[in-house]
Formats: sequence, structure tokens, C-alpha cells
Amino acid sequence: MADVNLPPLPPVAGSISGRSVVDVLTEQHRAILDLTVNDTTDKSHSVLIAMLSRHLSAEEQYLYPAIREAVPDGDRIADRELAEDHALLLLMKEDRRDELAAAIHRHVEADTTELLPLLEQMVPADDMIRLGNRVETAEEAAPTRPHPGTPATPPWNKVVDPLIGAIDKLRDVATGRTTYPRDL
Repeated sequence: MADVNLPPLPPVAGSISGRSVVDVLTEQHRAILDLTVNDTTDKSHSVLIAMLSRHLSAEEQYLYPAIREAVPDGDRIADRELAEDHALLLLMKEDRRDELAAAIHRHVEADTTELLPLLEQMVPADDMIRLGNRVETAEEAAPTRPHPGTPATPPWNKVVDPLIGAIDKLRDVATGRTTYPRDL
């Protein structure tokens, strides 16, 4: 098992609490895929863009660095995923809906069949929970709109994404933009 170089979290009732990064990302993938099927209105498309933007930001901040650290040939895998994420951001920004749905399916397939199983094999369970906690936190602070020109790797994305996320959230409130499925 490889260490992904995360600081420890305080235990709750004597054990690490939270959900594994696999559980967190799998749930996000399901919700995003559901939205691709139901992407029929401007409101649902807005939610899809917001969810996918947050998801990609969180993966870039924590999943890909963990892959680099813990998985053999992780640099190549992470670089490939970052390139695919950049392509997704461009599709979102250019509002190319038909191509976007196919690219989302490829993204989920790659994560589900390659990245997450590799990480599960190489990283201890406590670190998988720590990663899950960080992904959930990063997702809440992440941008709700695509920003393909911003940094995609730490440390800069961990600084820039929350700042841009705050600006995006102000724009969302000012324009009445829907960004969560519960608001559909």
C-alpha cells in the first residue's frame, strides 16, 4: 500500500470517519450521468455544468495527485486524465451538448474501470476516507462554471479554484442560476 501524503484527520469516536473517495466519486458519477439523460431544459443543463465543474475541480485537486503518488505510472495516467478534463471544460464552455454527453460517459468509464480500482488496490482504507473527505470539501468550494484557462494541478488549483468558485457562486445568485439537482 502506498501513502498519498495526506495529513491525518482527527478521529471521531476512535476511528476515521467519512466516506471513501470511491464512494464519493461513484455517487457523483451517478448523479452526473442521470443529468446527462435528463439534460432537456436550460435549467437541467445549468445544473449539469455546475455539478461537472465542481466534480472535475475536486478530482484535479485530490484524485489525480493521489494517483501520481500511489499508482505505478501514475504521472502518465494523471496527465491523460487532466487532458481529458480540459477537453470536457472546453466542451462545456462552448456549449457542445451532444459531444459533452459522450465525453462524460468516457470520463466516468475511465474513473470506474481504471482509476478508482487502481487507487483502491494501492492506498490504505484510512487514506481513501481522508481523500473522500477532501474531495467533498473541495467540491463545495469549487467553481460552478467551466474555466479551462485556470491551473489544473496543485498547489495553484487549490488556491485559485475556491476563489473562482466564490465569484461563480455570486454570479449564480445574482442571475438566479440553478446549480444543484435538488433545486430542479
